[in-house]
Amino acid sequence: YIKRVVALPGETVQMINGRLFINNAEVPREEVGYKRVDSGYGSKVQVMEYIETLPGNIVHTIYEEDDIHPLDNTEAFVVPEGHYFMMGDNRDNSRDSRDMGLVGFVPYENLVGRAEMFFFSVDGPAYEFWKWPWTIRFSRIFDTIENPAAD
Repeated sequence: YIKRVVALPGETVQMINGRLFINNAEVPREEVGYKRVDSGYGSKVQVMEYIETLPGNIVHTIYEEDDIHPLDNTEAFVVPEGHYFMMGDNRDNSRDSRDMGLVGFVPYENLVGRAEMFFFSVDGPAYEFWKWPWTIRFSRIFDTIENPAAD
C-alpha cells in the first residue's frame, strides 16, 4: 500500500462528516474544485479536490466524492505506541487505517519509505494481468509523485 501518515503514536484520530480530526482539532482543507480521477476500477469518477494541511504544516491534495461514505464517520482512534495511522489521499476510494478489519494501525516495521514515482500503473485490478495491454496507464509510468513536505 501507498498511504500518507496522518497520525503518530499517542495521537487521536477521528473522521466526522468527512472531515479529519487529529487530537480533537479539525484539519483544515481548502476547496480547489471538481476533478475527474481514476476510480481504480476502469472508470472515472467526479470528486472535489481539496488542499489539506496536516499538523506541522504538511500540505497535500485530497479527493472526496462526498462526505457521507462509510469511512467518513468513525470512532475516535488512539494510535498505539510503535504504530501509525495511515490514510489514502483519495478518501472515498481508499482502504486504510480507518478500516480496522482490513488495515488498522500500521506497525513501524511495516513502513518502507517515501513514494517518489509511479513504477507501473493499470486502470483496474492489477491481478488481471491478461488485460494489461489495454489497461496500462503509460502516461503514469515513471511519473514523479509530488512530495510537498520534501520541498
